[in-house]
Amino acid sequence: MASDDVANLADSLAKTQVDEGELSYKGQGLKLDNAQSVEKMVRAIQEFDGLRALRLEGNTIGVEAAQTIAKALEKKSDLQCCHWSDMFTGRLRAEIPPALVSLGDALIMAGARLKVLDLSDNAFGPDGVKGIEKLLKSATCHTLQELRLNNCGMGIGGGKILSAALTVCHKESSALGAPLQLKVFIAGRNRLENDGATALAQAFQLIGSLEEVHIPQNGINYQGVTALATAMQHNPQLRVLNLNDNTFTKRGAIAMAQELNLSFGEITKDAALEVARSVQHKDQLEKLDLNGNSLGEDGCENLREVMENMNMADKLGSLSDDEGEPEEDEDEEEDDDDDYEDVEEEEEEEGEKSELNQFSTPPSAPRTPDASTFLSFPSPDKLLRLGAKRSFLLQQQVDLLDASKTAEAFLKISSVYKEDDAEVKAAVLESIDAVLSKAFLTPSFQGLSFMSSLLVMLGLLKSEDKLKPVKVVPGHLQCLEHAVKQSYFPREHVTVLNAFMARPSKSLEPCSGARDRLKSTLQKLTPES
Repeated sequence: MASDDVANLADSLAKTQVDEGELSYKGQGLKLDNAQSVEKMVRAIQEFDGLRALRLEGNTIGVEAAQTIAKALEKKSDLQCCHWSDMFTGRLRAEIPPALVSLGDALIMAGARLKVLDLSDNAFGPDGVKGIEKLLKSATCHTLQELRLNNCGMGIGGGKILSAALTVCHKESSALGAPLQLKVFIAGRNRLENDGATALAQAFQLIGSLEEVHIPQNGINYQGVTALATAMQHNPQLRVLNLNDNTFTKRGAIAMAQELNLSFGEITKDAALEVARSVQHKDQLEKLDLNGNSLGEDGCENLREVMENMNMADKLGSLSDDEGEPEEDEDEEEDDDDDYEDVEEEEEEEGEKSELNQFSTPPSAPRTPDASTFLSFPSPDKLLRLGAKRSFLLQQQVDLLDASKTAEAFLKISSVYKEDDAEVKAAVLESIDAVLSKAFLTPSFQGLSFMSSLLVMLGLLKSEDKLKPVKVVPGHLQCLEHAVKQSYFPREHVTVLNAFMARPSKSLEPCSGARDRLKSTLQKLTPES
């Protein structure tokens, strides 16, 4: 590759405004009120052949502006990812539904097949859900893999509308022989409450392909939790279920005893002990997370004893954030408010809880302190102490929505690589493969942004961002040499890396041996132009 080409590539990567079929206006704070205000954007959309991702988050878009953008999208059949969070700041709620309808209709007219739809942090309420109802029911969403609606104020009504739309989408796509395969669903802080959660649970049970579900802070108590627990048993690929800051109570905790990220759910000692006993003989259980509940000092000790007696002490997560025992009057008020609390139901539950199927979902990323500690202060010993589940723990800890954090995690893991220590070497390479393979296989992952961040951190590319180069060690380059040879690593990124490695760099001089081996491998993998 000629030096001019390298310079041009460096400039392109540094800007990272357009990459991998993506057009980004992320975080520019644009106030787009009318057709005139979006003329340049519309022209860019129209001239962008093969547009696959459009980022509009962090701007504010009015109805007329949205309608004008929509017209430009009517011929963009390749569009797969709509990153449209936080794009109605300061708008009247009445403005948002018609804007969403216009954009949705344009995607349908274009014949687009979406993989990612992110409308988080748009306070559109139930009417906003109606604004995307037609889109969600259409063939455009038959291919949807990630639906992100965090902090949208949907309420119970919005939850019901959303459930019905997803149900239609699944049924109609199934009738065509390619059922909806939704993998990620995020709807925290939406005031769904029991009725909204129960409605969504019906859709989740039907869909059956979910891998991550995040519904924290939604005012859900045991009725909604129980409905979700039942639905999750029909999603065998589920890895993460985040219901933080909802109210489980005893019966909800027992119903969810096969999911087991039960942190911060106002669970008391007796309920926690019931949960612990219910997981005995569940060989697939990876971790029981009851941190941040209301067990009290004695309750925490009792819980540890129960787990030890079942030879499952290693499955119990940290209890360092326990809230302490609740006041007695709080317990009494909870009992008074529970209209369903009676002797017959208690007896029925006692009979049913022994029939819970084996199922385990490990804790979500914020509840993996060991992995967090390793990434904060990496060492070979800490990596080994993560044990056989290290790959999974690191996958959950790394934020794959942030390409720079993924690059940073790669460098931290690879920094402890030891060529002469077989155990550490294997653990590092296994962890690298786990994180990068998941990243590159995630539809919304920004691969070129990852490469840009990595090159900046390795001192091969200057950037105006806050990213700073790290002190490069041989392990960084040795692990990179391993990664580029794997099937998950995109070939186009190998070409980019080869171009930058061909340039002289002071940052790599202390690692000349590893640098030369990486360069040789890249040259072999890069096709001749």
